[in-house]
Amino acid sequence: MVHSNDRHYHLIPETSDSEARYRASRKVTVVGAAVNLLLAIGKTIMGLLGNSQALVADGVHSLSDLVTDLMVLVASKHGSKAADEDHPYGHARIETAMTVGLGIVLIAVAAGISIDAVARLFNPEKLLRPGLLALLAAAVSVLANEGLFRYTLHVARRVRSNLLKANAWHHRSDALSSIVVIVGVGGTMAGLDYLDAIAAVGVAFMVAKIGWDLAWHSLRELVDTSLDPETVKAIRDELKEVDGVHSVHELRTRRMGPDALVDVHVLVDPELSVSEGHHVSETARSRLIGRFDEVQDVLVHIDPEDDEESRPSVGLPSRQALLDHLYPHWRKVIGKGLEVQKVTLHYLDGKVRMEIVLPLGALEKHSADGLQKALAATADQHDDIALIKVYFA
Repeated sequence: MVHSNDRHYHLIPETSDSEARYRASRKVTVVGAAVNLLLAIGKTIMGLLGNSQALVADGVHSLSDLVTDLMVLVASKHGSKAADEDHPYGHARIETAMTVGLGIVLIAVAAGISIDAVARLFNPEKLLRPGLLALLAAAVSVLANEGLFRYTLHVARRVRSNLLKANAWHHRSDALSSIVVIVGVGGTMAGLDYLDAIAAVGVAFMVAKIGWDLAWHSLRELVDTSLDPETVKAIRDELKEVDGVHSVHELRTRRMGPDALVDVHVLVDPELSVSEGHHVSETARSRLIGRFDEVQDVLVHIDPEDDEESRPSVGLPSRQALLDHLYPHWRKVIGKGLEVQKVTLHYLDGKVRMEIVLPLGALEKHSADGLQKALAATADQHDDIALIKVYFA
């Protein structure tokens, strides 16, 4: 069996690409962190001055965004490191693990906001009555976060970073939560005193959902969940188009940060040479990497038979063990002065099929049919040999 296994720790993009990816991630995250710092300070102050609990909650939300921005920076720095001897698949899952932490932080923040808001709803005397100042601050927050969302999402798509993409949608959730704040503040100003606290709970639920989505998707990656069914089917169909591939089975996929890794068994003609089998595997590998941007490495296992249906050949004797047993018998048949030129073994369906090449000089003393029968008969002395074919050259 042939494996495409030429790994030199290049399972993630080359170092220069990783560095460029990190620089782009760092720039957009620093911009987001600066904006979130200003929003956190501004909304918290305006919320206190404008008597809006929902706006204060939104300010805490922006403060949590600042924390997550710092987490993104750390994860991007360490996750962009190239593969090494200790991490042959690269360091991309540092980002994944950090994203799980980011999600947990957001869920905790949402719980705190909800508990406080619900407590105020059950104690009407603690309800706040916001004014126009809170309304204006929330409107500024919507515009700022929508701008961050578009900028971060653009960079995330360019560098193929799921972590940045998550952070982009986090900015969008901030814009939406600020819209909820506008509704709550506006409703309270219109005489519905409880609406601001309800809006705070709404913001908290939005924060919690983002946190859950981030943590859940990243946990799925950490436990090697497969790619989506549509992509897996497309990969399978692409492999079937490779010349020399008869069928595909045991297709396994997983994510490694922004990248995807593929392991697959492909069935080929059992009579192929090792080099041709290797060529088929390399062709399959290059086609998948060229066709799917997210696929960065493919391990192709060449099967000469369908190992899901055929009897396993594990445990059969090695070449040397077989030849040590059979050569003495062959020498008696072909006579002195002549040697077997080549022996090819095929381990198929739990048996060994042998092809023997003899020199043409063997035909001076024996007929081709006689040699074939005599040498084939030696297979009867070994239960693991299915047949022996004789050729002359």
